Amino acid sequence: MITVVLFVGTVFVLILGWKTSQLIRAPHDAPLRAVTLCLASAAASFGLALSPAAKVIRSVGGAGAPRLVQNVFAFCMVFWLMCFYLYSATDPQRGRIRARWEALPLGLAILGTTLATIAAAGHDTGGDYGSVDMRVSAIAVFYLLADLYLVYALVMALRWTLRYVRASHRPLSVGLWLIASALGGIAAASAIRAALTLVRWHGGTAAPAVTKISGHLIAVAILLFLIGVGYPAVHARLSVMRLRRHRRSMYHRMHPLWSLLHEAYPQDALHRNRINPRGLLRWPRGVDRHYYRRAIECRDGLVRISPYLRQEELTGSSRSEPSADLLADRLCAALEAQAEGREAPYVAVAVAIPQEQGLDADVRQLVMLSDALDRRTSPTAQQEQRRKHYGSRRD
Repeated sequence: MITVVLFVGTVFVLILGWKTSQLIRAPHDAPLRAVTLCLASAAASFGLALSPAAKVIRSVGGAGAPRLVQNVFAFCMVFWLMCFYLYSATDPQRGRIRARWEALPLGLAILGTTLATIAAAGHDTGGDYGSVDMRVSAIAVFYLLADLYLVYALVMALRWTLRYVRASHRPLSVGLWLIASALGGIAAASAIRAALTLVRWHGGTAAPAVTKISGHLIAVAILLFLIGVGYPAVHARLSVMRLRRHRRSMYHRMHPLWSLLHEAYPQDALHRNRINPRGLLRWPRGVDRHYYRRAIECRDGLVRISPYLRQEELTGSSRSEPSADLLADRLCAALEAQAEGREAPYVAVAVAIPQEQGLDADVRQLVMLSDALDRRTSPTAQQEQRRKHYGSRRD
């Protein structure tokens, strides 16, 4: 049980910290503010229900105070969740008006549970839902008000969530389905507790198993809610990590082409004081920056050397290894011709242009050419060139 509590608490802290950092950067974003306050209220409700916090609150406010404080934050959690949908689905003005109207049942629920807690002060032992004496009318009214408001707010939020699910795509839709399952679970558990409260208030008994099931359902639903809120962000972060790992690989694969062109045109370097390439591994955001620079520098170098290349061989893209190998041979010959001071016979044109649009498609062409250069300068390729050279001399 302690492990589960620590895990849920850690997830709360991580997600709340992430949303808080986003809110600091965009303080006027109403939907983001509503989500952040929803998570903050949920975290407070969860944390204040733990034994150490409950003891402190009980010592200050009496036996029923921990229950009241925990439920007030639970009310705020579902209220801010509703506000998120109101702010997102309508224009800001209408969203604020609807949120003010929804604050009315929230205020009534808080006022009613507070008065019920005060009225039950002489009879409340501070027990949990399963052990408290529901024959005390004030305690029964407290739980009825709390559960009925939660059912109302959760059903409203669930309706909005399902509407958003139908209009969303992955990974957002997966997160919304998890949130919808959580909201449905908590609403069902609250409805069950409201029915059990009525039975116990009128002197009946409820099976302990049913009470435990409702409690476990709420615990699982809270975890599902947190996972649903965090899933799109985690998925996006993993996608970014995969993209950066791919770009890091492409960056290194462009090195043979870049080094050859950089040696010929060192003045085209976009950053003269280049950092150690190992810094790419330490600073993930630097991957994109160096990836863009290397691609641009390679393109600039190819445009500069293109007047020395045969123009009829540059009309298409080098999507296959043989064409890339041929272009690599022509490129090396062109660099030698330029180094010898020969006059360029052609005008500058683009080299190895991809059919697709975008930088990544462009980089794939550069990498194919760079791989061809790497094969050309590999020991096996050099041995093959020497064998052809000496064989021609014997002929």
